[in-house]
Amino acid sequence: MEEIQVVVEEKEITVEKGITLYDLVKRSGEKDRVLVAKVNGVMRELTQTVDAPCEIEYLTYDDTEGRRTYVRGLIMMMLRAFYKEVPSDQFDNITVHYALDNGYYCTVSGGMRITEAKLEKIAKRMRSYVEADERFEKKSVDVADGIQYFEERGMFAKSKLLKYRRVSNVNLYSLGKVVDYFYGEMPYSTGVLKKFDLVKYDKGFVLVLPQRKKKNYRMDYHPSHKLHRELKRSEEWIDTLKVANVGDLNDVICHGSLRQLMLVQEALQEKRIGDLADRVVKNPKTRLVTIAGPSSSGKTTFSYRLSAQLATLGKRPHPIAMDDYFVNRVDTPRDEEGNYDYENISALDTALFNEHLQRLLSGDEVQLPTYNFITGKRQYDKPPIRIGEDEILIVEGIHGLNEKLTSKIPKDQKFKIYISALTALNIDEHNYISTSDSRLLRRIVRDARTRGHSAAHSISMWEAVRRGEKKNIFPYQEEADAMFNSSIIYEAAALKTYVEPLLFAVERGTKEYSVAQKLLKFLDYFLSIDSTEVPLNSILREFIGGGILLN
Repeated sequence: MEEIQVVVEEKEITVEKGITLYDLVKRSGEKDRVLVAKVNGVMRELTQTVDAPCEIEYLTYDDTEGRRTYVRGLIMMMLRAFYKEVPSDQFDNITVHYALDNGYYCTVSGGMRITEAKLEKIAKRMRSYVEADERFEKKSVDVADGIQYFEERGMFAKSKLLKYRRVSNVNLYSLGKVVDYFYGEMPYSTGVLKKFDLVKYDKGFVLVLPQRKKKNYRMDYHPSHKLHRELKRSEEWIDTLKVANVGDLNDVICHGSLRQLMLVQEALQEKRIGDLADRVVKNPKTRLVTIAGPSSSGKTTFSYRLSAQLATLGKRPHPIAMDDYFVNRVDTPRDEEGNYDYENISALDTALFNEHLQRLLSGDEVQLPTYNFITGKRQYDKPPIRIGEDEILIVEGIHGLNEKLTSKIPKDQKFKIYISALTALNIDEHNYISTSDSRLLRRIVRDARTRGHSAAHSISMWEAVRRGEKKNIFPYQEEADAMFNSSIIYEAAALKTYVEPLLFAVERGTKEYSVAQKLLKFLDYFLSIDSTEVPLNSILREFIGGGILLN
């Protein structure tokens, strides 16, 4: 048998030509951990054969794409167990809606009542599949056959999705007698999907995942109730717009109803912003509004629109730049790699910030600092200011929800808002859209337009950005007084024209290539739209440009 040289996890070894990645993983003793692999930087399922010299990287649950592979396999295993344990006349469809902490919120249509006992039976069946270590089989079929298959089974979101696919064939996966379509790679078999839980929540249930990078991958689950309420509100908007999935959106684009969709979407968001302004002024003691959210959430545009709504209610918003309160550069904390950690709250002079807030709210005249990013020091070159009783201070920044930032201000004098692009649109019934991916697309487009950055550069920075969010923003989101979802239902279709050329420019062989290819595949589900139709005050304009609120 012919042998070839490959590099596996940075070690050069000799293997038989045609060996599968799964067999390589078995030899390494890691078959219970490895979910998918990168071959020369390209994502590959473990059924892939190795036919030429290459570099191979194994991905586990601790890697983003490994975790997503785990989730897809778990969803299909859950569906099979559900179909086995629940008679088909008791329900119509199961829908996987969105991520909720370390789990995914799911509902069942058709009148079935979710109970803990039923969920335990389903979970027990799932565990039997894990024990049996059954293969996920993949088969390429003609798109027309795939459409017919899903239509016959009442899975119309999937059939509609395939209707707009430009390829002639599509990959379907089977597990036992269950056949389904999934966006992205699948695990080799069920044996690797050992940790999960099903927990009754609200009107549905949560498919709970183990805590990533925690000792023994704990199964703790503490849902974010405020986040769930905001996502449910977004789904109500989706019901109003009658666009629940990508196929529905493509139908709207094809049938000429896009402008109406845009106008209603923006009206719903503006009404929500108006409601938040009403809540702010309802308490006459409120003098400070803090706004925080992860990268590319549209915080700046939101703060402008909220300020406009506050002005209609007789208030005068006054922005305070948090960046001007950075400590001198020599006093800035450093991260584990020795770099300045500007996202650490200790990089801000919170004592001075609180002192100035207190004095301003007491009616004193205060000279605010300006941070000189060239010298790395604060300077005082602005005239002193004094705010009136009708003015409300607006503070936007990643630490806006952290009580330490405004610890000296009484709680009844401040109103905290968490903003994020919480994608409620689904690809189809069983394929959710990653909020992180949606924000990354926004960031790539904005960084290319405003900073001249390549897509590869934006992608290379994303994991570090995400680590900062998990440390400095997400732990405090439930402390917000209100949440705002900045997601635009048609945004992927609008961003597509801008971002595709940037993603195609990412070179094969780079670390960023697999992410670029994944995003291109995602965008391929959407029909593109003319971005000139996007309203000029839309949050989306913060990223594509041409708006009336930002230069």
